[in-house]
Amino acid sequence: MANTIKHNIPVASSVSTSIGFAMMCVGMFMAILDVQVVATSLPTIQSALDIPPDQMSWVQTAYLIAEVVAIPLTGFLTRLLSMCWLFVLSVSVFTLASVGCAASDHFPMLIAWRVLQGFSGGTLIPGVFAAVFLLFPVSRQGLATTFAGVLAVLAPTVGPIVGGWITETYSWHWLFLINVAPGIISAVVAGILLPKEPMRLGEARRLDVLSLALLAIGLAALEVALKEAPTRGWTSGLVAGLLALSFASAFSFVRRTLNASRPIVSLATFADRSFTIGCVLSFVLGIGLFGSVYLMPVFLAFVRNHNALEIGAIMLVTGVTQLMTAPIAVALEQRVEARLLTSLGFGVFGVGLGLSGLQTPETDFNAMFWPQVIRGLAIMFCLLPPTRLALGHLAPSRVPDASGLFNLMRNLGGAIGLAMIDTVIYTRSPALGTAFTKKLEAGDVDTAKLVGIPLDMFMNRPTGPLEGPALAMVQSLVEKAALVQAINEAWIMIAVLTIGALLCVPFAKRSSPQAAI
Repeated sequence: MANTIKHNIPVASSVSTSIGFAMMCVGMFMAILDVQVVATSLPTIQSALDIPPDQMSWVQTAYLIAEVVAIPLTGFLTRLLSMCWLFVLSVSVFTLASVGCAASDHFPMLIAWRVLQGFSGGTLIPGVFAAVFLLFPVSRQGLATTFAGVLAVLAPTVGPIVGGWITETYSWHWLFLINVAPGIISAVVAGILLPKEPMRLGEARRLDVLSLALLAIGLAALEVALKEAPTRGWTSGLVAGLLALSFASAFSFVRRTLNASRPIVSLATFADRSFTIGCVLSFVLGIGLFGSVYLMPVFLAFVRNHNALEIGAIMLVTGVTQLMTAPIAVALEQRVEARLLTSLGFGVFGVGLGLSGLQTPETDFNAMFWPQVIRGLAIMFCLLPPTRLALGHLAPSRVPDASGLFNLMRNLGGAIGLAMIDTVIYTRSPALGTAFTKKLEAGDVDTAKLVGIPLDMFMNRPTGPLEGPALAMVQSLVEKAALVQAINEAWIMIAVLTIGALLCVPFAKRSSPQAAI
């Protein structure tokens, strides 16, 4: 490959670089884990700081908005500060902001620190995946991608159990303070061991401030619109206005960036067919990953009444399977053509998502086990080959910008996927509940079984509409069954989207496995 970095580094230097890269992965793991552990304990934080219930979600939204703005800026910041010093600065600020969050004694203070935490954390994820192709020779890129990928998708899996354990064992402050020790260690070790390049601070003078503002406004407006749409409605004035603002800002940003001599983000990479297809796959993977990690706790909490610690323990199945699969994924990724592995991964992942769409109100760990195993087997094949398709053939100078865009697509896919899932749940649950009630009133035995009404009681009930005590008795059962069915429809939706992504795989350029040996 003509544009691949040629490495001829001594063993000691190689070991040092590997350790430095491992520290970058630790920083990335912290940033991803933080979102999950905080989500687990939002009610505890809300109670401690006396946050209005309708404002509680802003603890997460503030972080996610700042993160999604920072991700595409990773390329510019890498050119400005260099890869090493960008990571050291980002993980240091992230650690400081974590301390600030833990020390917050009122809501505005917490939100301010969360914004800083989200922005600094946003550069850590694309920075790691760019480092794979900048630090390592081709023969080691598969292993490095696997190590980073395992941590990237393991963090959301173990997040609920870590957050639940911390909340029940210590105080909510430790949700943030757990970042301090690994943050300091990773900053110091990476600063010593990672290869150094001179900073180019002159790049700051050429920063297109208007493009930066348009990018920030467009992404922030989209995030808020996606957050509000499921409850307010997609056609409500606020949501429609935010979506219009996002579209106008994005259109202006793209137009200005494509005509700029030194763009803040290089959108020209989308002219590369394999990169664009890799971004589509990353977007769809975001829907499946974020969606599955969201739907399982919703079901287990509101249908099965499990606490956070129990939910986390059930969800560990996916993470354990993924860890066991990782060595196999590395070996196959170096020997099998990337498009074939991508097709295998997304096909199997889609099946695992679809099987979760068969849940009943009685579904628990045993019935959830095999769908989780199937998804765990597939995840690495949904991450490794598409990453190589998108980034593996690019010149080193293009990788930081491309990695930012590639990872942005996954986050946007997750945000849009969650909005779609919530829309299905909020809109379909009431309609399904009404339909179940009508079937019960008509004497439908299958519906009574689905809802969970004892058949002898149902068969001996008075005929006609459900009223008074009879209605009160079955109302909660009907609502729970309706929620289960709505969740099932959401599972099927993301399964169809995941399998549908296979349609674009044949259009990617062939990526020879020999290049990875």
